Amino acid sequence: MRKTLPFLIASALLASSAAYAKNPLFEDVFTADPAAMVDGDTVYLYTGHDEAPNNNVFFEMHDWLAFSTKDMKTWTKHGPILKAIDFKWATGQAWAAHMIKRNDKYYFFVTVRHDDTHPGFAIGVAVADSPLGPFKDAIGHALVTDDMTKQTPNDWDDIDPAVFIDDDGQAYMFFGNLVAKYVKLKENMIELDGDIKVVDLPNYTEASWVHKKGDNYYYSYACEFPEKICYAMSKNINGPWEYKGILNEIAGNSETNHQSIIDFKGQGYFIYHTGAVPPRDGQESGGRFRRSVAVDKLHYNEDGTIKRIIMTTEGIQ
Repeated sequence: MRKTLPFLIASALLASSAAYAKNPLFEDVFTADPAAMVDGDTVYLYTGHDEAPNNNVFFEMHDWLAFSTKDMKTWTKHGPILKAIDFKWATGQAWAAHMIKRNDKYYFFVTVRHDDTHPGFAIGVAVADSPLGPFKDAIGHALVTDDMTKQTPNDWDDIDPAVFIDDDGQAYMFFGNLVAKYVKLKENMIELDGDIKVVDLPNYTEASWVHKKGDNYYYSYACEFPEKICYAMSKNINGPWEYKGILNEIAGNSETNHQSIIDFKGQGYFIYHTGAVPPRDGQESGGRFRRSVAVDKLHYNEDGTIKRIIMTTEGIQ
């Protein structure tokens, strides 16, 4: 039977999608606020889960999803690993989270809305013996509540936790909205160790992420609104931080932006979200409340600064 042109085009598209990753990574589920963790030969990717029916409502997020890969191209889906209501003191809003490993345990720091005993958004921590769970509330109460910080009048200024363990073993948690904050964690990872401090960063909005390469510390964050990703550098985890500019521009069709930066097998990667999923099967497209995670390579200049991120539809090839 003679092959038609549409058949040949479709076959080529299928072959292409099998050979390479593409952005967004997943189109059958809406994902946001990526947090990636390298564990041995595997990258684990944790995301929020957008479930808003359209882009004219507000964020609807109830649980966190997990994915894994060994090559940054082929991803395994592991489904939900934790729900906001698994924290008995929290209501059902599951915002940005961060995973980190210490002493063979996996600590999942999450943003949830607290019940009326401590109104406002709070940070909790869950723990498991595996990067895929099962997870349980590690302390039975919030680690940070809105009444512990007074820098802004809003009740969502303690969000987007990002945990970093320095070379000397000291752990820090960075977080905030409109005002960047950080605090030391005790070695058990479930207690604060000292006062919450403010970080001086220009145009800070949210989405803190701290990483280190060589002797340079990098603090990346969502800046302004609609959000871009900016970054600063320092030789000391406690600062001062020197502002270096924009890392990537507004991510298409989304007013928010949220990044995760990792180094895997000698290559840097920049993971973020967009609103780029097209409409199909009668469903509304991606957008401000229906976001999707993407990944592109990250490169450094000789002086340690980071080259501007090039967002692609091809993804990692």
